[in-house]
Amino acid sequence: MKLKSHRGAAKRFKFTAKSKVKRSRAYASHLLTGKSSKRARRLRVSTLVSKAEETSIKRLLPYG
Repeated sequence: MKLKSHRGAAKRFKFTAKSKVKRSRAYASHLLTGKSSKRARRLRVSTLVSKAEETSIKRLLPYG
């Protein structure tokens, strides 16, 4: 049988070409007026998931 992807994880994580897991940064969605423009700019840039959490996320997204 085909495995189902965890839909909540599928909306939050993408895979790179070398199958590393990419994520967006937290604290970037609202209350941006209180944050400095330098900090808000850094929050727009996506980053990779840590090695400790990568295996559990790949289990949620079997066809990534």
